[in-house]
Amino acid sequence: MQAIRYFVIYKPFGILSQFSGGEDTLKSLGDFPSDVYPVGRLDKDSEGLLILTNDKTLNHYLLNPKFHHQRTYFAQVEGIPEPEDLKKLESGVDISIETGTYRTKKAIARKLAHPPALPERNPPIRYRKSVPDTWISLTLIEGKNRQVRKMTAVVGFPTLRLVRWSVEDLTIEGFQVGEVREMEKDEIYRLLRVQKIFLKQEGKVGKR
Repeated sequence: MQAIRYFVIYKPFGILSQFSGGEDTLKSLGDFPSDVYPVGRLDKDSEGLLILTNDKTLNHYLLNPKFHHQRTYFAQVEGIPEPEDLKKLESGVDISIETGTYRTKKAIARKLAHPPALPERNPPIRYRKSVPDTWISLTLIEGKNRQVRKMTAVVGFPTLRLVRWSVEDLTIEGFQVGEVREMEKDEIYRLLRVQKIFLKQEGKVGKR
């Protein structure tokens, strides 16, 4: 029986959130145990926080929508959103998903006064001198496919660069692109605010 392990990575742009396939996968970031897998996904053209583990209890908790855990993204968008645009993002917008039109849940949207302290992207985004850009933070309690990009596009501000900064209190502050850090169970459960009531109710999940 293999030990339960937890890895936090800064997924680079251009890397798929999977192990199968060619060079552009998580395999390029390190030699991970054969039974760990990503909890949730980031698109190939998105960056940032990704958790890898073989802990089925944690996976079940983080992917269960009823727990509403917060994920914060930093998005560099084309244009300059006004306060009313941010209010639209917060109140919910209609986006397209596989099953049709979906109304996003309430969110927290903020315009950042300065660009966040992030490593440079490789390759960098293409700048257009005639079009300004703005960094915003968007905190969601759900994770539909390409949700942030769809939300900003709906209100008229396409996303140029997208970085998942945190899940609850777990962040990639101080990480370099592609960096991998292993964490202990107590620490990662604390930062992710895994509820004790959940562990009592779902104790059978992931039992070892």
